[in-house]
Amino acid sequence: MKAPPFRYHAPDDLASAVALMGSLENARVLAGGQSLMPMMNLRMAGPDHLIDLGRIADLRGVEERPQGLRIGAMVTQRTLEKSDLVARLCPLLSEAVTHVGHQQTRNRGTLGGSLCHLDPGAELPVAAAALDAVMHVVGPEGARDIAFADFPMDYLTPSLKPGEVLAHVTFPRAQSTSGAAFLEFNRRPADFAIVSVAASVSLGADGVITQASIAIGGVSHAPMRLSQVETSLIGARADEAVFAGAAALAARTPCDGDELYPADYRQDLCGVLVRRALVIACKRAGGVAHV
Repeated sequence: MKAPPFRYHAPDDLASAVALMGSLENARVLAGGQSLMPMMNLRMAGPDHLIDLGRIADLRGVEERPQGLRIGAMVTQRTLEKSDLVARLCPLLSEAVTHVGHQQTRNRGTLGGSLCHLDPGAELPVAAAALDAVMHVVGPEGARDIAFADFPMDYLTPSLKPGEVLAHVTFPRAQSTSGAAFLEFNRRPADFAIVSVAASVSLGADGVITQASIAIGGVSHAPMRLSQVETSLIGARADEAVFAGAAALAARTPCDGDELYPADYRQDLCGVLVRRALVIACKRAGGVAHV
């Protein structure tokens, strides 16, 4: 099928894009188009106006700032994958992006497009949830920041006000004592994840876990932080018994199910993947006792 008729706009700066979003009815921004264009072709989306952000240079930067790693919404996933700066300052994001689709889709797909599309099986929103990313948006009323925990509003629906555009995302800088891991389970490589896990931990000199953040995807309309699991890890020594306890807690996470993958199947996957991710993350952080 072909997309329904629409008007195409290609502003040169962010202010012009925001003005168009505020003045046109039924308008959508176009980032990489890897999700929006198929939806339009299948008549699942039918905007009257497409506002292409591809010419806006300010949305493409990757830079280190005091607050952390600031990345433009239009930075492609392939750029993230190949960036030494991203690998050094935010290894969890660097690893997560390698699981996104195929290289051909990562060449066009963007950070902002994936985060705003909020597909339940997508990888980058899970990493953003685990890392407490901050979303910088600009709209008719000016600029504002949104914690990623407050960004998903509903299925495929970010908490953007009418006319707002995601401009940049800030990820915290990884600590020298931390390690991270991203794992997912799918039927074939590049398929959307049935369950995915993003984990980051920090270890003290004695091997005790001093910080833990774990997010899972594929189990609900938006990524979910496993706060109870995180709390159980703080102050515990990184060993097999602790990982087994964390896995048991994760396996009790409420999950959505369907005809192919029932809720209890996804719960089992949560437990398995959380344990594996913690083992990998702790090894990368500096060591694991008795594993």
